[in-house]
Amino acid sequence: MSAKLLVRRWIAAFNAHDPNALAALYRPDAVNHQVALEPVAGRDAIRAMFEREFAAAEMECIPENLFEDGEWAILEWRDPKGLRGCGFFHVIDGLIATQRGYWDRLSFEAAHKAA
Repeated sequence: MSAKLLVRRWIAAFNAHDPNALAALYRPDAVNHQVALEPVAGRDAIRAMFEREFAAAEMECIPENLFEDGEWAILEWRDPKGLRGCGFFHVIDGLIATQRGYWDRLSFEAAHKAA
């Protein structure tokens, strides 16, 4: 599966708020590093991270641009509250090995406190 197709599946699982479907897209030793937070290592820890995040805030990923370069996909996104960010996904053998996300944590927290 291409990196771009895998990220399209990631978006669908994220918007369905399905931590199990999301975790299934990661390698067992994957690392998810949202740079505003500490890195999360391992598929089970990544699943738990999504469970916590979905319980804490209403989130939706609206893709604006999705690029692919070999094993890498780059997703530029926004959410309905105006937050914007960018994610880099390194895909090896059809699973995410590394994900890095860049977004403004203060804007995210302010938008979700107002909700």
